[in-house]
Amino acid sequence: MAFHGWKWLLLLGRQNTLAKVWRSRRGGPSLCWKRCCHWSRGKSLDPEVRAFLEENTEVTNSGHLTPEIRLRLLTPRCRFWREKPDLWPYGDPFWAIYWPGGQALSRYILDNPHVVKGRSVLDLGSGCGATAIAAVMSGAAQVLANDIDPIAGMAMILNCELNHLNPFPITIKNIINSEAGNWDLIVLGDMFYDEQLADGLHHWLQKCIRTHQTEVLIGDPGRHQFLSHSIRSQLHKVIEYSLPEYTRQENYGLTSSTVWSYQPSNSFDNS
Repeated sequence: MAFHGWKWLLLLGRQNTLAKVWRSRRGGPSLCWKRCCHWSRGKSLDPEVRAFLEENTEVTNSGHLTPEIRLRLLTPRCRFWREKPDLWPYGDPFWAIYWPGGQALSRYILDNPHVVKGRSVLDLGSGCGATAIAAVMSGAAQVLANDIDPIAGMAMILNCELNHLNPFPITIKNIINSEAGNWDLIVLGDMFYDEQLADGLHHWLQKCIRTHQTEVLIGDPGRHQFLSHSIRSQLHKVIEYSLPEYTRQENYGLTSSTVWSYQPSNSFDNS
């Protein structure tokens, strides 16, 4: 099965497996910047995994909304675009796709650096790390990237190297439903693909806003699970981007991606 076909399975439902992992991995206490995962140090990368990722991804900055950012991604020129997905040894590489919600967030931050400048930023479900990279490039004072996949953490470090940045702190755990961390801004893209996960995100983000007056920006290309969720009524549209043709082809008909500001009307409601 070609990776392109495998990706179609991700879009249709195999992503539900990832949603179950997010739901099952319970977060611990509130994270502080000094207690983040050791993936923030390049010397901690396993040489064998590094070599595998470098051999089986392509460095690219084309076909996406942010040509300023170079990333290691799976492309049609990569071996695993056509190999059987079961041969990939590290679990489904969601991080190796630059999803359109993340593209919109990254583009918005690069074009509007005042959104992050001098602020602490959490990139939730960071994947390839592009939005965290955009935040660093735009002058964020502190950036924490979060994902549940340790290979994503390694890929983020490689992507920092590509963009001549010191690796930002990365935590590999599910922090949804944990104690609300004190961030100025939380950004998350393409996370609303499962109703139960979306419910958990909704309540946790409300808690962060209620406790710390955190600002929240969400990137999504208009997937049904997002548009039909109750959170949609509490979002303010910030900007919509037309997706490049390559990204449209990758995402089976999605033509645009939007950045939303989450402004719950009852942010101090415990419900």
